[in-house]
Amino acid sequence: MANTKVAIIGGGQVAETKHIPSYLEIEGVEIVAVLNSNKENARQFALKNNIPGYYGDIHELLKKEKPDLVSVCTPNKFHYEHVTSALEAGCHVLCEKPPSILAQDAKEVMELAERKGLILSYNFQHRFSLEARRLREEYCQGRLGDVYHVNLSALRRSGVPGWGSFINKDLQGGGPLIDIGIHMLDTAFYILGFPKVHKVTGKMFKKIGPYKSEGSFGQWDPEKYEVEDSFFGFIELSNGGLIQISTSFALNIKETKQLNAEFHGDQAGATLYPLEIYTDHKGEFVTLVDEEMVEDQAERRAIHSFVRTCRGSAEEVIASGEEGYRIQTLIESLYKSAELGESIYI
Repeated sequence: MANTKVAIIGGGQVAETKHIPSYLEIEGVEIVAVLNSNKENARQFALKNNIPGYYGDIHELLKKEKPDLVSVCTPNKFHYEHVTSALEAGCHVLCEKPPSILAQDAKEVMELAERKGLILSYNFQHRFSLEARRLREEYCQGRLGDVYHVNLSALRRSGVPGWGSFINKDLQGGGPLIDIGIHMLDTAFYILGFPKVHKVTGKMFKKIGPYKSEGSFGQWDPEKYEVEDSFFGFIELSNGGLIQISTSFALNIKETKQLNAEFHGDQAGATLYPLEIYTDHKGEFVTLVDEEMVEDQAERRAIHSFVRTCRGSAEEVIASGEEGYRIQTLIESLYKSAELGESIYI
């Protein structure tokens, strides 16, 4: 059986620390090339990571190397272009979040993958955590009952990234909502089975990023700070339920960070990290599930599932192109609501 050939599009930190180690763990996977807009940077990255091929042009890479799978790890602005090129060349694609900046672009690549019979997946790794998998099972079994309210948090007190392009709106499309809040949105919708959305309402602020220059994630230029530093949203579901999301790069909170999801059902409630399911009995707090799952393999599990799906397994769970499109529609609608100051109906 021939090796599965993988190309890395975007030689940066995420590719080096997450994608490459995950692929190398899988028997029969060979990383054949890396792409960077600067070919010399691609060469240096390839040497450092023992990758034989390096390119500055994606079309040249795809034509010469003919990879089976492609990982897209470039800035958000280029996801649509690079995913489209890889699909057109007949490659299965795993793209870092977000799917794109525009929901229409996410829809187009979803439809392109479907027409070509290719796998398109997004690296929403939190849905691959043991906690999310277990909570999804408990929810499907009816343990929580009718979940009518969810509270999501992806907050940093002073976590404006001091590297990369995270404060550049043109390259990123936004700030914490599209960068870290999107993970909790996907995880919640995965657990709930992607319920239909009625309308969204969002409010965003830029109160700290343009006026400070240093935090726990390094330094940045406040004059170049273009994205929101906090976002708060309400998502009303067609079944009457409500999802709230709070996310920030910088917010004056007590904790250094908060990353969690709380689910409130008519039979029980649940917290994702650590996984707990609980209820009340005659005024007494009752714990139904309480498990500390100390494991940080969600990202690798996501990539391994993608590879197995591309190799023909029908039993894997991946973040599909359709699900990515639905999440991107939510992100775009929340930003639109915040910009216009009114609710957006979906």
